[in-house]
Amino acid sequence: MAAVGGASEIVVIGGGTAGVRLAQRLAATAPAGTVNLTLLGEEPHAPYNRVLLAEVLAGRYGPEVIALPPVPGGERRGVRAVRIDRSDRLVRCADGGVVPYDRLILATGSNPVLPPLRGLRRPDHDGLPEGVHAFRTMDDCLALSAAVRPGTRALVIGGGLLGVSAARALAERGAQVVLAQQGEHLMERQLDRAGSRLLRTQLEAWGVEVHTECRVRGLVRTADDIRVAAVELADGFRLDAELTVLACGVRPRTGLARAAGLDVRRGVVVDDELRTSDPSIHAIGDCAEHDERLYGLAGAALEQADVLARLLTVDPSARYTGTRALTRLTLGAPSPEAQPEIPLDLAAFGETTPLPGDDTVQLTDATRGTYRKVVVRGDRLVGGVLLGDLATVGTLARAWEDDVPLPPTTPLLHLLTPDGGS
Repeated sequence: MAAVGGASEIVVIGGGTAGVRLAQRLAATAPAGTVNLTLLGEEPHAPYNRVLLAEVLAGRYGPEVIALPPVPGGERRGVRAVRIDRSDRLVRCADGGVVPYDRLILATGSNPVLPPLRGLRRPDHDGLPEGVHAFRTMDDCLALSAAVRPGTRALVIGGGLLGVSAARALAERGAQVVLAQQGEHLMERQLDRAGSRLLRTQLEAWGVEVHTECRVRGLVRTADDIRVAAVELADGFRLDAELTVLACGVRPRTGLARAAGLDVRRGVVVDDELRTSDPSIHAIGDCAEHDERLYGLAGAALEQADVLARLLTVDPSARYTGTRALTRLTLGAPSPEAQPEIPLDLAAFGETTPLPGDDTVQLTDATRGTYRKVVVRGDRLVGGVLLGDLATVGTLARAWEDDVPLPPTTPLLHLLTPDGGS
């Protein structure tokens, strides 16, 4: 399995959070001369922190600020892998290049979900219509940033983490923003109804018009059929939109793995060694499905990369057993004059909807715009939501991540005090 000279050829497909972290850890842990690393990144940009794209769109950061540390070894940008030749252990690229591997790691991430909207696609045109943007990559972000102006009418379709971030960023640029969410409340995966109501109130205070249980049916093009000028809702109502942003979630990128004959369900199936159905190929990050679970969070991608780096270099017994991931989001006020002036901090983890028999404690301060809630099952903390004041999040997150019994003498209300009951 080792290449000539004794060094193992490790190829990583994907220049996002997972792939870059793995490359950095391999460089730090592999004995000198034992690994030749090649990272293939499809985007032409330096690898960047995708979580902070909304800050670039808002104008708070330049693209260079969110760049990840340089990748040790052989980093190739703007190179798209198109086929995996498993029999000869080769990765074939769109530019005609061929890269041999002893170990191949798929860190291909995910693609934005494009909703089935009438008028979104035309058989004689590739890509999205003019005025319609996805929000997933640096190129998406830069195109949106170039298109938005103060007063621009912008519609964001999707009220999850990505949609909320995009709506706030566009509002910060002075756009007139409408956020359309098909579900009953914002950020359904992370927040309960009470937390979502507080989030909605804050967004509306910043000038974002929020519509829930609102299904967009189609796009209305201009007379020349080139640009989208409005969207049509399921009830027939039309909303003018100079910019339409698709933030409807993501789907794991599994095309390469599926074409290579690997086991793919929702994502590329991996075991506790993060191996696919081919023992020489691993998968990490958004594209990987472990124990029937897709994470889609940076925390899980980083943990998987760390485990795999140890396994491939210094600790063959290393295993990945899952991630107890915490979602955090900070929404800065769109302008110094905005009310409320302070940022909205959000943290959510675990199961935020209690089951019968669970204990729930929550504190709401409408004046300060804060909300805290924890769910306790037996003697374990199983989930929580905090908005507006994260003074307790560190202690709560540790209690949840460690999955240890709560002290029997600690009143549950103390879990929400600044010291987390410690």
